[in-house]
Order: sequence, then C-alpha cells, then structure tokens
Amino acid sequence: MSFFAFFVGLSLANAQTNSSATQEAVPGEYIVKLKDMAAPSGVLNKMQGKLNLKGSFQRINMYHVSLKGGAQDVQSLEDLAADPDVEYIEPNYIFKKSVDDQEGLGAPAQVYEMGEVQAMEQYSAAAASYSQSGAQTKVAEAWAIQTSNSSIRPIVAIIDTGLDKTHPVFVNSNAVWVNSREIANNGVDDDYNGYIDDVNGWNFINNTPNFADDDGHGTHVAGIVVGTSLNILANPITETAKMQVMPLKFLDANGSGTTSNAIRAIYYAVNNGARVINNSWGGGTYSRSLHEAMTFAYSNRIFIASAAGNNGKSNDTTPMYPSSYDVPSNLSVAATTDYDYMASFSNFGSRSVHLASPGVLILSTLPNNRTGTMSGTSMATPFVAGLAALAMREAPFLTGYQIRDIMIAKATSISNLLGKVSSSARVDALRLINEAQVQSAVQASQPSYSPSYAGEARSLASAEVSPKTGCGLVSTALLKGPGSSSGGFNGGGVMAGLFLLPVIVWAVLRQRALEKAKPASDPRRKYERFKMDSDIRVMVGDRELAGSLKTISLGGASFCADEALEKGGIITMKISSPDGKDLVEVQGQVVWSEANQAYGVQFAGAEQSTLSMIQKWTAGLTKA
Repeated sequence: MSFFAFFVGLSLANAQTNSSATQEAVPGEYIVKLKDMAAPSGVLNKMQGKLNLKGSFQRINMYHVSLKGGAQDVQSLEDLAADPDVEYIEPNYIFKKSVDDQEGLGAPAQVYEMGEVQAMEQYSAAAASYSQSGAQTKVAEAWAIQTSNSSIRPIVAIIDTGLDKTHPVFVNSNAVWVNSREIANNGVDDDYNGYIDDVNGWNFINNTPNFADDDGHGTHVAGIVVGTSLNILANPITETAKMQVMPLKFLDANGSGTTSNAIRAIYYAVNNGARVINNSWGGGTYSRSLHEAMTFAYSNRIFIASAAGNNGKSNDTTPMYPSSYDVPSNLSVAATTDYDYMASFSNFGSRSVHLASPGVLILSTLPNNRTGTMSGTSMATPFVAGLAALAMREAPFLTGYQIRDIMIAKATSISNLLGKVSSSARVDALRLINEAQVQSAVQASQPSYSPSYAGEARSLASAEVSPKTGCGLVSTALLKGPGSSSGGFNGGGVMAGLFLLPVIVWAVLRQRALEKAKPASDPRRKYERFKMDSDIRVMVGDRELAGSLKTISLGGASFCADEALEKGGIITMKISSPDGKDLVEVQGQVVWSEANQAYGVQFAGAEQSTLSMIQKWTAGLTKA
C-alpha cells in the first residue's frame, strides 16, 4: 500500500514495501482548491445542502469538505469539479503506518528507564558532552561558541504523533512552546487564532489542545531537537533549551493521519510563529494540496526538514513525499551511522536527497519518563531541524532558505556519501554555527518559486490516476463511485450523522472601560456569558440572513444561521434585545475557527454605547 509513515527502521528488512496495494482516502472527503480570484461564498452557496465545510485554509484559498451524501454522492462531486471557480479537487488521502507494509516501521525501540545504571554506563551524563549519537558532528564544540542571547528561541514545529510534555527533559529545559496570548483552560480563544486553549500546541485528530503522545515517535523526535542545544542526559538538567518545540499531533496511535490534518498542522505552524518545521514522516504518494501547504510555508520563510524514508531505495527514481517536493527551503535528510556510512535502511538520491545526518541507534526521550534508542531517517531529520533552529538563533533575520543553503555548504564531505546525497556530505554543527555567526548581518533573501504541480492542467481533474502516481487529482474511477470496475471508494464508508453545518459566530467586541468586568468568581472565563434567545439579522453585502442569537457577553456573541459565509468578508450584525425593544448594530469580518470547525465574526471595535447596551441586557439574563 502506498502509505505515509513515520520513518523509524533498524534494517532494510524492516522497510519492505508492497507495490501491489492501492491508495486509501477518507470516504466522501475532499480538499478543494479554488482559483486565486474566486470567492469561497460563490462555490459554497452553490453547493449548499450538498457538502459540509470541515476546514478552511483561506490564505491559500483551499477548503476541506465532505459530501452530505457521503462517498456515493457522485453527482455532487461532479458538480463541484465542473464549477469554473474550482482549480482542482483531491481526495483526503490517509497517511498511515501499516503492520503488514513495514514502510518506515522499524523494530521496537530499545528502552531505558530514566536513571537506570545500564543507561548511565553506556552514555555520559556530563553536562558539556553530547551522547545521543557517536557521530562526529561536533555538537558540543558548537555549544561552546554559541551566543548567550537567551531572548531568541526559534520555534520548531514537530508535526508527528504528539508529545509527552511532562517528561523531565522538556519540563526542566523549559522546551515546550508556550502561546503567551492564550489563557489556559478558560474555554476562550483568547488570541483569536481559531483554536481554544491552544497554550502549547494542538491535536488535529481530536481537535483538542491535548496532544499526548500515544505512540512515542513524536516524543523521541522532540528529544533529538532539544538535544542539539543541551545534553538531555545531564542529571539534573539546569539549562534552558535554546529553541522551543511546538507539538502538532496529526498521526494517531496506529501511525495514521490524513492530508487535511497534515495541512492544518503546517498552516497552524506558519500562522503561529514557527521558524522550522520537522516532517519525520512521508510516503510515496504525491499530493498537490500538501505541496501547496509546503509552498505556503516557504513563502513565509520557514526552514523545512523532511525525512528521505527508510526503504533503502533511490528517491531520484521513486520519490518520497514530502521530502521530494522541490520547495526551496525543504531539506531532504538521509540517515548515516556513527562512522559516516549510509544506513542500510535509508533512502538516498544524488539529485533529490540533499544531506545526511546521524540516524542509527539515536538515544532520546520516550513517554512516561523513559529514554531509548531508535533508528531511522525519522531520527536523522530532527537533528537537522534542531541545528537549523540554533543557526537561526545566531542569525535571526535569515530566511529558512538561507539557513538551508549554509547548512549544505558547511557540511562535512564524506567519500562514502558520494552519489548518495547531492551534497555528498553529513551535517556539521560547528561549521554551521560558525557560518551563521559570520552571516548574521546578511540581508534576508530567498528566490522566487513557481511550483510545477503534478497534474496541473484542469482537464486532469477528471483524468485517470493510477495508484502508481500516488495522490493525484480526482479521477474518473473515483467519480464512478463504489461498486464500479474502475475502482473508487468501497460502499461501506458512507458518512453518517450529517447535518446542515451551523454558522457559529462570536463577536469579539473591543472594550476599554469595561475590562474590569471580568468576574473574579470564575477564572475560567474572561467574561460572564448569558443565555439569550433573540432574532438577529446579518447583512452580507446586499443580502440579509436571518438567525437566532444563543449567548451573549461583553466579549462576544454566538448565533446560528443556515448559510455559509465567505471568510474575510465584511458583514453587519443587528442584534435585538431580549424584550425586542432595543437594537444594536456592529460590523465585523468573517473568520474561520479551526477548533470549532465553524465560521465566526471578529469585530475590530465597538462603540461605548453598544457595550453599555449589551451590559444593560445581561443584567436580567441567566448565566450560560
């Protein structure tokens, strides 16, 4: 099966592939890309009653939808594909670790309980030493020349299986990213980024801020990133990590995730300040929507480290994604041994794989206060990501592309790697940090990038896509539906429980004099909320929508309406008082809440008279 997997492997035998298998996708779910000038409301209004909007990536005009009739709703899919405002449609492919197909799956990690004699005998706990691998990468030497500026701690997004943030390594080094604009556990989206209580990261599978690692892979990867800046085996750890790790969980306990959640994770990382993205996962299927998400990250000057894969094959002839996307800031990483030989399981490629990094028997963190060794390009990649963050700390104004260029240029040439990676080199921490310091005053720059997408022509939206090509555009086989001889999704996947998507709107009313109204009795809420059953009118251009108000507070309001709104559009909201005698009118901009999977309205401000009126209304209302 053409799977996306996280890349852990101890031998070529543990990285077999099954070429006879077919692709998998979530039945009835698609990623829709609109043309640059297309208005989302136009397409969505035409599809009213036929699709549910499940996610929005407005900055790249891309949307995650499900057909209300499920996978068998062929006509709705054909109507959507034929819409002149639609650039392409792609199934929501599944990234998956499979027990039968060992692509990227290695033998179980060798685990040591933290503090066990066996672990301490094998690995040094001296604070100034680096013991996670034995490769001559000169990490400790790089520590000695780094600047002492503690105010710069680049954010590394770990897009993976989650993180055990209670592990002493992350607690003692203060390594986990903190969203300072969000108040923990108050049930409010304080920073208006569409995610409620996302203080440290997000779980895109369950759509919650609980990103606990139920596999161990993400925690191991994060420990390698942090370990590039300090000795995580020191006892006790007294240093603060020189970077922050942002855990973004999109793979579940079985190593399975979806294209839409991978894109959501990348989109979140970009929009919330990540400078580095680590992708220790991948597969042999091409996805244009994922390619576009990577391009979006590049346009925001982010460094991307992507694992080359563990099939022991050439990515020049058999691409592995996302490492094979030609995004200029994307660095494809192969794995080497402590003696600078290419690991037997590692993919390679003289054109498509750029650099090698230690990836055999890497000691790092595991959930439940444990340490253990794993091998794979999954382990080689976060070593590169961590060093990229350290280089950005020395040269904070350089783009991810420039850091990538420096890393390749200053890597150590290894004869064993000639013809295996394009640089014929293994990463060198000391030379990288030295050069970053030299270039700290260089002006930020990066080349323009016009992606060459597979199946770029619109006509290919209805062309046959063989399993060999991986994630393509919607094929005629898929349009034929279940039971057809040409393929398609099986009939058991009809979506159940599909209802008309309500438009949940919260009005963020800027208030100044009434800030003191925050109740002392309930620290979980920024403002007291009150139940309110009132009719409202929402003006969208020259259209007037009817709705019903559900709750109201000085911080906002929520209402329901049976029509999708265009994100970014300006609307006027008219709210009637509970007794119907008064009316307030507020303008705002439509936004999308990823956490609630719904639209909302964010207001730039409100007149004092409006706030006073709302306060008057709430005096006689029941708290929500």
